[in-house]
Amino acid sequence: MKQHILIVGAGFGGVWSALSAARLLDQHDRHDVQVTVLAPQAQLRIRPRFYEPDVHTMLAPLDSLFDAVGVNFVQGTADSVDATLKQVGYHDAAGAKGTLNYDRLVLAAGSQLIRPDLAGMIEHAFDVDQIEQATRLESHLKTLASLPDSPARNTVVVAGGGFTGIETATEMPARLRAVLGQDADIRVIVVDRGPQIGASMGDGIRPSIIEASAHLGIEWILNASVESVDAGGVTLSSGQRIESRTVIWTVGFRASPLTQHVAGTRDAQGRLHVDSHLKVLGQPHIFAAGDVAYAATDTLGNHAVMSCQHAIALGRYAGNNVAADLLGVAPMPYSQPKYVTCLDLGAWGAVYTEGWDRQLKLVGQEAKDLKTQINSVWIYPPAADRATALAAADPLIPVA
Repeated sequence: MKQHILIVGAGFGGVWSALSAARLLDQHDRHDVQVTVLAPQAQLRIRPRFYEPDVHTMLAPLDSLFDAVGVNFVQGTADSVDATLKQVGYHDAAGAKGTLNYDRLVLAAGSQLIRPDLAGMIEHAFDVDQIEQATRLESHLKTLASLPDSPARNTVVVAGGGFTGIETATEMPARLRAVLGQDADIRVIVVDRGPQIGASMGDGIRPSIIEASAHLGIEWILNASVESVDAGGVTLSSGQRIESRTVIWTVGFRASPLTQHVAGTRDAQGRLHVDSHLKVLGQPHIFAAGDVAYAATDTLGNHAVMSCQHAIALGRYAGNNVAADLLGVAPMPYSQPKYVTCLDLGAWGAVYTEGWDRQLKLVGQEAKDLKTQINSVWIYPPAADRATALAAADPLIPVA
């Protein structure tokens, strides 16, 4: 009977874990180990692009790629992890229950946006966290043209001035004018708890965010938070009322609830602490990759953030090491000392920095060209060719 490596999740961490595990097995000419990916769909959903229009196209099919490298795919949503029995429970699209046993597990179930328990948040707010929610927002935006001209129709409120909030807000003027016309009297308002525009992004990036906001006509309301949402607008903690048919929530990400099924230490976002080989602390048979892993990127005290930049590298190392652990060969310590930020700022351009202190390197169109290259080429999976795909899964290939 073949030994079994099970990977839960087909996001960046999961896909690259599967390819990397297949790569090491191929290098050792081992055909007695099966690699299986369990996920709701055999597609990599390009989550970093969900703030853009045409979101239904932001995915890459994985069937041919998995076939090319000999990875088995099981369609289903994981419900539970039993580390003692070495078993994962799941349900398929029809709700039928199933279980998968494993010899080694890579948990790469990703993260999700957590909406706060505020009045009207579930019923009336939008988000760009998953492709279904982003598609719902896009459909809503298209319906605005059928409504009578009004401040509420023409106003979008983005709750949160972090990375996702800024990219969503700066893309919104072009998206609104594509629906309402170039002469529409639109408003895009960012509501943020921070004391400054782009406070969470650092001093190097902030001037570009301020300039882009001014150029695009984006307003910021600082030191404020959303108190409630209804069909006609949003009320802030200050009591201020903003009439808006479109309120977008962008803050509060946590690791998949599946992490709660694994005994271990977690960070504030629910991510499991892992060792240098990405094995979950205290778990001899479970590795973690992507947004569920709290992993040190270097020896300076920096840790991976919830981004495809880190998820791709974490996946490559986790896949290599889970196979190495099963085969009894030396694992590779995860290391990703280079950190970059490339923030899209809509029609104004973008801003690119390097280092955890975010040293400014590119601004405007140059940064926009790089962002376009990242979003449309670099973060997509390799071609469904065995040699090409396995070569691309080398953990030593720099992601940034």
